[in-house]
Amino acid sequence: MRTPTQKQILSAFRGATKSEIAKVTFPFDFNDVDFDRLEFYGWRDRKIPRRAYLVVEHGEELVALILNRGEAKPRRRAMCAWCRDVELSTDAILYSVRRAGPRGRRGDTIGMLVCEDLGCPKRARKLPPAYHKGTDLDAIRSMQIENMSHRVQTFVAEVLSTDE
Repeated sequence: MRTPTQKQILSAFRGATKSEIAKVTFPFDFNDVDFDRLEFYGWRDRKIPRRAYLVVEHGEELVALILNRGEAKPRRRAMCAWCRDVELSTDAILYSVRRAGPRGRRGDTIGMLVCEDLGCPKRARKLPPAYHKGTDLDAIRSMQIENMSHRVQTFVAEVLSTDE
């Protein structure tokens, strides 16, 4: 992912109001983020506890979305729909996103169970907990990253779709 500035991210929000964008709080370590090792960038807002943000290159453009955390956590441990981390090192919780266009203005949202801390790019780079001798570990890692990226891109495409 190319390294975006805070201004570029703020101008990339889709399906968000001007007042919502004005309340975006970037993490303290934003300037230290290695965007070269990320398929998307996500963080939780430190001032608004139930809000998080997703920034991703979608096609040729930068897209930013506001994620709203569900009030209740799943009763059982759930697997993240994006990274599918089998070790469940963090809780997967429901985040919802307002759709773009007229559907979003009517209040339509899309929800997804994803890692609470949005650390999926890091988790996709982990090797599986058990593997056989002679297994191509780099191929496994590449496949995990590619599959996660595809799932995130599909989610973003669905959020941005204005088809009725």
